[in-house]
Amino acid sequence: MNLVVLQNWLDNASFAILFLTMLVYWGGAAFPNLPYLAALGTAGMAIANLSIATLLGARWIEAGYFPLSNLYESLFFLTWGITAVHLIAENSSRSRLVGVATAPVAMAITAFATMTLPSQMQASEPLVPALKSNWLMMHVSVMMLSYSALMVGSLLAIAFLIVTRGQNIQLQGSSVGTGGYRSNGYRLHKASELISQPPAPAVENNGFARFETSSNGNGNTAVLNLVTTPESPAVASAEPLSPQRLSLAETLDNISYRIIGLGFPLLTIGIIAGGVWANEAWGSYWSWDPKETWALITWLVFAAYLHARITRGWQGRRPAILAATGLLVVWVCYLGVNLLGKGLHSYGWFF
Repeated sequence: MNLVVLQNWLDNASFAILFLTMLVYWGGAAFPNLPYLAALGTAGMAIANLSIATLLGARWIEAGYFPLSNLYESLFFLTWGITAVHLIAENSSRSRLVGVATAPVAMAITAFATMTLPSQMQASEPLVPALKSNWLMMHVSVMMLSYSALMVGSLLAIAFLIVTRGQNIQLQGSSVGTGGYRSNGYRLHKASELISQPPAPAVENNGFARFETSSNGNGNTAVLNLVTTPESPAVASAEPLSPQRLSLAETLDNISYRIIGLGFPLLTIGIIAGGVWANEAWGSYWSWDPKETWALITWLVFAAYLHARITRGWQGRRPAILAATGLLVVWVCYLGVNLLGKGLHSYGWFF
């Protein structure tokens, strides 16, 4: 089969699949009593992931180099990364709301790559001398995977803000670190001690009673028991959320934090690899190119996010707002600098 024809068919098929998948996820959110829609959405994301992987593989065979040399290829690699991270996040959270946030973004990226970019930018071309290096795969692929993870984590943070209506609710232990546990009232007991104690009172959280129960026959096993903590005035005065919304918000906050925790070390490795490659190609590890500057800004934003969660114990609205800001910074770093800026990383299409 002609590989060029196969690529043209697969990029259009990927867009169509992601568009239908987006409708399925939105329909599942509107009609939650239709359980089969969740399975259809997951299947659609998996099929789109395989279609894009096949497209990139065919392009690799046709061009003879790893397909990350132009904007068209990087957009599809980014979409592949988003769908892969989506599947991980959805499997971990068991929430269809993940697809409500990620499917439209993945669909929009494929639409932009397929329908907006001119044909000459979609065609594979021989690599320029600076790109004829193994660092093309090692640096660019890791950076794109980090962008994918950070975007998905930030989108879930935005979904958290939507679910909670921007309220500053109290969450129970989704952060990892001394600050998170210190601010959420956890105490460590043995199961044998819990048996002799009266039932723990309900924890008033966001206007609803929340009970933590434990059933364990092994007296030597340590378990966590949640202790009642007084509400802050801001929480008490806010409009109560339903228990379903509160549970979903905790899930989104937790999985967003973990996905961003996956993307940040990838971003760090990608920046280091880029510095080594830059020294080989241009004789300098760091030249304050616009792309390098915005990569550093992106790193600082998400470093602040993780520091606030791990060390300061931030949860809920404040880190979600910081992650939402990070989504904008990632897009500027990836697309804005490449298309609008002038530098060593510019694709030079708009200006």
